[in-house]
Amino acid sequence: MYPALPQLDGVRHRYLDVGDLRVHVAEAGPPDAPPVVLLHGWPQHWWCWRRVAGLLAEEHRLVMPDLRGLGWTAAPRDGYDKARLAADLLGTMDALELGRVLLVGHDWGGWVGFLACLDRPDRFSGFLALGIVHPFQKLDSRVLTWWRFGYQLLIASPVVGGELIRTQPRLVESMLRAGAGAPDTFTAEDLQIYSSVLQEPARAHASVALYRTWLLRESAAAAGARGTARLRVPTRLTVGADDPVCRPALLRGWEGHADDMRVERLPGVGHFVPEEAPRQVAAAVRELVAAYR
Repeated sequence: MYPALPQLDGVRHRYLDVGDLRVHVAEAGPPDAPPVVLLHGWPQHWWCWRRVAGLLAEEHRLVMPDLRGLGWTAAPRDGYDKARLAADLLGTMDALELGRVLLVGHDWGGWVGFLACLDRPDRFSGFLALGIVHPFQKLDSRVLTWWRFGYQLLIASPVVGGELIRTQPRLVESMLRAGAGAPDTFTAEDLQIYSSVLQEPARAHASVALYRTWLLRESAAAAGARGTARLRVPTRLTVGADDPVCRPALLRGWEGHADDMRVERLPGVGHFVPEEAPRQVAAAVRELVAAYR
């Protein structure tokens, strides 16, 4: 049986038809407040915003969709290229009749956010990217740090990756613990809430597809394809100083590609910024809302 939605005070849930995709959306805050869309990464879902939501819900309308194949959104066999996920995001905004929003994205949600902002800057008043690198890295920086992404090869393995994710929840839980800067970031309940969802075969397959499409088709093209792109949306990129993947070399190279961007590294914080540093995330959201409303 598929896990039930975890409950959080003040959060309501609905399902939307976005094209042929059934999207789960968690929402909090007054419907007429400034809208903030928060997009999670892997191996998580809307639950990763629980601490941020508690700080922002009184003054903002928070919209927290689950990505295709993750959480409680449908898990079709295909469509896991990141441009398709960006289209899912825009389609979800259309279904909710959201014109222009502040966007917050963590991990894959951050990468998808960059793509959406580059493609449709008119839809976003600001963008807060968390725990992700930007799409303007220089090739030499990526080559020198390739070994930090070895975990992606395991996840993307067409047979082994999906089987491990589905049958070995402790593997997923250990990856969450290893990526966090503090050992108490996740409770045992949090870890189970994340790992149990991925035990469904379709969602284990979605996890493989997320990384497999990246490694086989998207990664090599990313550097060249974004070489002439320009980011028009005011952007703040925030990563943990202890993040094992988002190292300083990969945070350079955006200069000349953005109208208004700032990069920040948080001391003592690992990869899971929304759960490790919710107060800093909430403060950045308030700053962007106030500056670009």
